[in-house]
Amino acid sequence: MIVVTGATGQLGQLVIKALLKKVPASSIVAAVRNVEKAKDLAALGVQVRHADYSQPANWDVALKGADKVLLISSSEIGQRAKQHRAVIDAAKKAGVKLLAYTSVLRADTSPLGLAAEHKETEDYIRASGVPFVLLRHGWYTENYTAGIPGALAHGAVYGCAGNGRIASTTRADYAEADTAVLIADNQAGKVYELAGDTAYTLAELAAEISRQSGKNIGYVNLPEAEYRNVLIKVGLPKAVADLLSDSDTGVSKGGLFDDSHQLSKLIGRPTTPLATVVKAAI
Repeated sequence: MIVVTGATGQLGQLVIKALLKKVPASSIVAAVRNVEKAKDLAALGVQVRHADYSQPANWDVALKGADKVLLISSSEIGQRAKQHRAVIDAAKKAGVKLLAYTSVLRADTSPLGLAAEHKETEDYIRASGVPFVLLRHGWYTENYTAGIPGALAHGAVYGCAGNGRIASTTRADYAEADTAVLIADNQAGKVYELAGDTAYTLAELAAEISRQSGKNIGYVNLPEAEYRNVLIKVGLPKAVADLLSDSDTGVSKGGLFDDSHQLSKLIGRPTTPLATVVKAAI
């Protein structure tokens, strides 16, 4: 039995969809905070169990009988390491044979501030004694294409990434790779650095938006503090603005570049090109 945590989230839904193509629905458990939101999964025959990252007592029941668990990282920055520990402890009690964790690209050496909680979680997993595999995700292309309406409205892509290159791909590609690992044998102890096959700068992203929209969109590179202020002025919470600006600075230091092609090897095809995702967004 495979348990997927955060199964109604953006990545979780895609993993469940990919798993349904590979294994019977009855062998999949969707661990979710809101059971009502998982009615469509239940209708497909997926087992739905209530489990909330902020309620540690839930997890012993949620993971009962699990052979493999995909721990999709919590989105609550600052709380994630603590929340993850509850799932890892429950996985140990349940005798889980494989715990897969969606970490961040090169978590142990990453210049991105958000990597700290991922590294803390990885260290806790290793110390737990639970057989594990680390799925270190790079950036989702949707992180940037979600900002296309703003870029079109203001005539520019803003950031502080300099000439740093971003090897991103779609959530669906990552979900397919995660699924490939979950259903494969002999994965314990492996660490996958997952990223897109090709990389781009934010200037190249702006050029692609220009090409497909017919509008002149440039890239404006700002100091980190100025970019953070821009994000706050357009309405983002300070914590989110801090995260995005720090991540862009991490990009400038190579934090989101990878050319190992491990993801495309797992899914057996090239990753989704930037142009395809931009076209869909526009």
